[in-house]
Amino acid sequence: MKPVDFDDAETYEPDEGWRRVSLAGSDRFSFEWFEKPPGHSSPMHDHENEQVCLCLDGELTVATEDDAVTLGRFDSVLIESNETHRVENTGDETAVAVDVFAPGRSFEFWTDRE
Repeated sequence: MKPVDFDDAETYEPDEGWRRVSLAGSDRFSFEWFEKPPGHSSPMHDHENEQVCLCLDGELTVATEDDAVTLGRFDSVLIESNETHRVENTGDETAVAVDVFAPGRSFEFWTDRE
């Protein structure tokens, strides 16, 4: 067993107010809790990992090159491997969500970008 205490977990803030916390996971899958301020959007990007985004609070719009879906509390979406997408907080309050990635990944995805 490998517990991760939320308060002691590795964190990363790609942009001001967009905080990510690495939860328990492995090379096969990883979990990242995040909060995103109103109006914030990640850039359009893709990755080899399949991704499930589960909205816990607030509102998130997940957009691909061809479609978009708005997630409310406890809604989720699967983003396929190598599917170009972005996640935007289109609500009026801070959104909180969990991303699950398979295979697992680290924050290096963001920190090693040019």
